[in-house]
Amino acid sequence: MFLALRELWFARNRFLLMGAVVALISILMVILSGLSSGLVNDGVSALQRTPIQSFAFAPDTKADSAFSRSVVTEEQAQAWRMQPDVQDAELFGNMIVNAKTRSGTPVDLTLFGIEPGSFLEPVTADGRGLQADTDIIVSSTFRDDGVAIGDTVILDRLGTELTVVGFTEDKRTFGHVDVAYLPLRTWQEVHAGAKIGETANASAYSEASVVAIRGLDDVVPDLVSGDAAAGTSAKTLEESFDSSPGFSAEMMTMSMIKAFLYAISALVVGAFFSIWTVQRGRELAVLRAMGASTGFLLRDGMAQALVVLLGSIGIGVLLGLGLGSGLEGGGMPFALESGPVVNGAVLLAVLGLIGAAVSIVRVTRVNPLTALGENR
Repeated sequence: MFLALRELWFARNRFLLMGAVVALISILMVILSGLSSGLVNDGVSALQRTPIQSFAFAPDTKADSAFSRSVVTEEQAQAWRMQPDVQDAELFGNMIVNAKTRSGTPVDLTLFGIEPGSFLEPVTADGRGLQADTDIIVSSTFRDDGVAIGDTVILDRLGTELTVVGFTEDKRTFGHVDVAYLPLRTWQEVHAGAKIGETANASAYSEASVVAIRGLDDVVPDLVSGDAAAGTSAKTLEESFDSSPGFSAEMMTMSMIKAFLYAISALVVGAFFSIWTVQRGRELAVLRAMGASTGFLLRDGMAQALVVLLGSIGIGVLLGLGLGSGLEGGGMPFALESGPVVNGAVLLAVLGLIGAAVSIVRVTRVNPLTALGENR
């Protein structure tokens, strides 16, 4: 380690340049982690905070935007309630609509149709729960559109007027759109194209998008048995995230970008230490001639890589967190979470060490005779 530190100081400019590159990659990793977490929160935060373990969709429903394509019935919900490992099951409506406030400001809403007073109704941080047919509880982020309790939201085409009676405790969005909880019967009328007070088709009042299922002791029930009894296609809560519009494509894109970032990091570190090992080949040969073992030289090179990686990644993560804190709460979906950032930093360090180890292996081929001028 003594030799490694001396070489770090002697060639500090080269190592600082290398560290700056790794630090920039670390900053980019933090930003990408924040974007990934932000996209998840903006796409499925309402589903994440729904107190269930699974959703049951209509059979053969395509995965992408499955909530808008699926139609299930009360009979299927009842079949799920009869399962021994199911605590409760309720019809759950989901649809995205265009609307406007009383002042004419256009807004988008995802309507979640639920039974008032059921386990699906969210706790309100401000206001009250659902009582009347035209009541809605909206995401706390809906305040950003200037909406307050008592305001009216008018749905396009139908002209249905809904009254804001409460705000949720936290952000609840679906498909990057704020969520509004309303009575299931009202959702069924809106979904059927009927105005409040008009009677929709009788079948409309027994249908919804999916069945929301809560297992006993918050454990995922036997989905195969439930599907066989109800004639549905159930997914766990996490699996249902892919049914949010565009969620799968967004996550695949971000995963691919991060994979290339990690690969580039390993290649950059490996290339640097490969060149560095070649440049100090004569010095390594002298050490071998003096009796230094191959293991000693390998440990020396890996110690240098470890110091450079840990220092540069640490600085890069701190700078990335500082930059990311200024992006939170802005127009883009961005959320800094400790888990993804820590995992990304550890992965950068591990892959960087692997890249360095592959390049430093050439130390084992250093010939001690080189120190004696065999090539002269």
